[in-house]
Amino acid sequence: MTALARFSRFVGNSFALWVLAFAALGFLFPDTFRQLTPWIVTLLGIIMFGMGLTISGRDFAEVLRRPYQVGVGVAAQFIIMPLLAVVLTTLIPMSPEVAAGVILVGCCPGGTSSNVMTFMAKGDTALSVACTSVTTLMAPVVTPFLVLMLASEYLPVDAWAMFQSILKVVLLPLALGFAAQRLLPALVRAAVPMLPLVSVTGIVLIVAAVVGASKGAIIQSGAMIFAVVALHNVLGYLIGYLAARVAGVDLAGRKAISIEVGMQNSGLAAALATAYFSPVTAVPAAIFSVWHNISGAVFASWLARRT
Repeated sequence: MTALARFSRFVGNSFALWVLAFAALGFLFPDTFRQLTPWIVTLLGIIMFGMGLTISGRDFAEVLRRPYQVGVGVAAQFIIMPLLAVVLTTLIPMSPEVAAGVILVGCCPGGTSSNVMTFMAKGDTALSVACTSVTTLMAPVVTPFLVLMLASEYLPVDAWAMFQSILKVVLLPLALGFAAQRLLPALVRAAVPMLPLVSVTGIVLIVAAVVGASKGAIIQSGAMIFAVVALHNVLGYLIGYLAARVAGVDLAGRKAISIEVGMQNSGLAAALATAYFSPVTAVPAAIFSVWHNISGAVFASWLARRT
């Protein structure tokens, strides 16, 4: 393994620390990092291209082999987190911009970090990857629809424009990455060890940009937003686990679905919030990016002891 590949692996394993560090840098040097705001969509597209390089036909074969378990995970993802977001924004006073941001996070597909956390939890990693892949492919239709239904009372929602954006920054890069696997397999195999470095760099720059652009809102309401985000995430883990148990999924599958539900694609939420709402609306997504990687590692360690 080359030095760069080893460094990439180290960065991937210490993802939460890097996100936390760059969130702090964005807060301390807002003028520097807010200049990255116009590049958030591009950074997300690069991350999704990297995800496309790692998706294989086996991931979709898993859907056909176990449609019930994958269906439970996908349904839990797109039901539990959006409804939790609505409940939290109803019970806890917050500005319309923040409320729309919390709901937007809840309506996004699962994040790729969930696959790593499921592996750490000794869960069903293949099921986790299948659920992430399916919810990501469904996101162009499901996410704008849910945001329109649940967040339009807070801010105007252009669901059609959001649909087009998700196609461009999620499905198109995914498709290009998947095609590259077929057309340039040797080059892709050589590049895969570098992907953690690329993905982490993209996420931390998105977080720093959002934090830098929203420093005032964070100073004013940061504690409240953090509390809402933490509740949203932790309740997602717990209710996701219970839902999978009620559905009769085995223990390894319950671990996968629980983590899949609780961990969102907050990078997508930040990109959509910045493009269609305001930097303040992106703050819940930025805080979620920091928090769910920390809570996910702790929760995975606890789940790993359940056998």
